[in-house]
Amino acid sequence: MATQKLYAGAKLRETRKRLGLTQKAFAERLGVSLPYLNQMENNNRPVSSTVILALVQEFDFDVSELAVGEGERMVSDLREALADPIFRDVAPAQVDLQLVASNAPLVARAFLTMHRAYTQSNERLASLDAALDQDGVRPGASPWDEVRDFFHYCDNYIDAIDRAAEHFAQDRSADDTIANASEKLGIRIREADGDMIVRRYDPASRTLSLSPLSSKATRRFQALHQIALITQDDLIEATLELARFQSETARKIAKIGLANYFAGAALLPYQSFLAAARETRHDLERLSQRFGASLEQVSHRLSTLQRPGAKGVPFFFVRVDQAGTITKRHSATRLQFARYGGACPLWNVHAAFETPGRFLRQLAETPDGVRYLCLAREISATGAAFRAPVRRFAIALGCEVSHASEVVYSDGLDLGDAKNFEPIGISCRICERRNCHQRSVPPLESELTIHPNRRETLPYEVAG
Repeated sequence: MATQKLYAGAKLRETRKRLGLTQKAFAERLGVSLPYLNQMENNNRPVSSTVILALVQEFDFDVSELAVGEGERMVSDLREALADPIFRDVAPAQVDLQLVASNAPLVARAFLTMHRAYTQSNERLASLDAALDQDGVRPGASPWDEVRDFFHYCDNYIDAIDRAAEHFAQDRSADDTIANASEKLGIRIREADGDMIVRRYDPASRTLSLSPLSSKATRRFQALHQIALITQDDLIEATLELARFQSETARKIAKIGLANYFAGAALLPYQSFLAAARETRHDLERLSQRFGASLEQVSHRLSTLQRPGAKGVPFFFVRVDQAGTITKRHSATRLQFARYGGACPLWNVHAAFETPGRFLRQLAETPDGVRYLCLAREISATGAAFRAPVRRFAIALGCEVSHASEVVYSDGLDLGDAKNFEPIGISCRICERRNCHQRSVPPLESELTIHPNRRETLPYEVAG
């Protein structure tokens, strides 16, 4: 089988600029000519094995960064946007999308921002009454989407904050970390007196109130979140400056997200958590007990272990509600989730609601032929009081089958038989499968054939 050529011009340029080197100086360090480097940076030539070796030797570069990353996510996002009917006659081929994502990522992001603005404008026009009630809302990306995209394209790994949280925790337990920080800061932690209050901090009295109805894991997380806002404000603000959000609302949402990131990284410090994950073969329950964290916190943290030079198994992680809407998503794998609509109905995460308290395993294959080990679990929790509302969610965690041996949940599964892998997709509107019995809407990129005198599983036939 022929070896796939590696084109990574954008990553080479990014690396060179981060090092503060000119093209001439970078070429000399890599042992190539200036024209050759220029061709590689513009994706006219693939990155050679000699250059990869020089990157490792000269700059201690993690070559896995050249493989799966922003380019794959960008191609997935572009493909979904271009599935819009307005592009029916001009949709570019996959190879063109890959070239755009590699050679001009900023142009690709600008296009996605413009398409999002167009989509949201159409939605507002379609519901004019609702739009009139929202006086002052500007078109374009919503602040929430803007922040989600920020974390999405950062690989959900913020190195400076992750390392700061790890240093802050210093391999202590979460309870010891919180107690030590509270004593230094003069913070008094007490129970909140309102049913709806999860966390409330009074700067004047230095009192942090946490809900007694929340789980211990949630209270630990919320305490670390508040400590992050107090002790890491300069670092968080510097990170926000680099992100350059378009609105103050997006910046405020992102600040909460970065404080959450710090809290998760302090609760589950990178190196010790990575070592424990490998030792337990990513057993979620054992990791949860060892670190005093919830299954959701552990699962989400596993998907962020992408530190250069010390990467863990690349996982995808999502959380869905009962309607199938994805409320949290991240993927360090080639599987990328739809930005609009729900998840594929053939995915086992939906069945998790039917089997509370149990892990569901699934071997799945996406239309591109990549196979995954998928794990799903319902994580709904009551409000710990009579008539308190129940928040119903399910989480899914998964990796490509090439990593399955490192995950305890693969034990006993026959990974070698293709018949064991269920066909899943991303979302119906962009899925290429022609005969899916669970298809809810036709794929936007395909022509349909209607047979008035014949009805099969679907009322139409998707053209090949």
